[in-house]
Amino acid sequence: MPSATDEVIQRLYSEPPEGFVATRTAAINEARESGDRDTAKRLAALKKPTVAAWVVNLLALRRPELIEELVELSAALREAQRGLDGEQLRELTTQRRQVVAALVGAARRLALEAEPGAKLPLGEVEATLTAALAEPSIAAQVRTGRLIRAATYAGFGEVPRPRLRLVTDEAFDEPDSVEEDEDESAEVVEFPQQSVRERAAAERRRRDFEQKRRELRRELSAAQSAERRADEQLERSEAAERDAEHLVEDLDAELAELERRRTEAQADVARRKQARRSAERETAAARRQVGDVQAALEDLESDEPD
Repeated sequence: MPSATDEVIQRLYSEPPEGFVATRTAAINEARESGDRDTAKRLAALKKPTVAAWVVNLLALRRPELIEELVELSAALREAQRGLDGEQLRELTTQRRQVVAALVGAARRLALEAEPGAKLPLGEVEATLTAALAEPSIAAQVRTGRLIRAATYAGFGEVPRPRLRLVTDEAFDEPDSVEEDEDESAEVVEFPQQSVRERAAAERRRRDFEQKRRELRRELSAAQSAERRADEQLERSEAAERDAEHLVEDLDAELAELERRRTEAQADVARRKQARRSAERETAAARRQVGDVQAALEDLESDEPD
């Protein structure tokens, strides 16, 4: 049975991304108020998912049986590739497209139920599910329901192509040579109908293919490096965001304390002002009394007998 914290995390990744930060902040504050600093720290480390990742998370959390079907198909595809079963591979590839399309449709319905009218990047959702078919590690991430960004995959890899060889009659005439050197029992032959021009064109296509593959590999390496840098930047930005949020919380607490002290100070000023006014009245009364007594004394002294 999932813990209360796991349930909170599941709710975070099930809700639309725009409410993620507010919900996470509320959960962190609740954990802090209850004295559970470990849970608060765990929640603070959670990252906001993209819209595409949220859609995939919805599918994994609410329709896990569909993800299991995807995983089973992925295993079947890899087995067909290893066995070079072309017919089975074609059938599974067709099934793959159908399954991915069905999953994208199911994810779309779940997302629109959660947030009607939302703009959904279904292309990224499809790319993530396709990547999960190709890579077990990506499938494992999808199953958690805690993706933070969409995944991509370049393709399902290359199926090794066997070299075409034609065994000549000479190989059967000299069976002893097979035992001595297997390469001498067969020879690579060119198809006779292939002209020099066709071979040259094929060679150019091969070179073009190799050049394009090298370029794409360089681009892939550069893109992966850029992705790593972007991930690092994102992590730094999210950490800075969390620090800023915590600073705001601390400042809010300080502001509340200052407001309380200000209210108390205003009340003290009012009391002191009242005391001053009372003192002013008493001083005025005392001065009047002094004046009256002085006047009486002067009158008395003026009437003193000689």
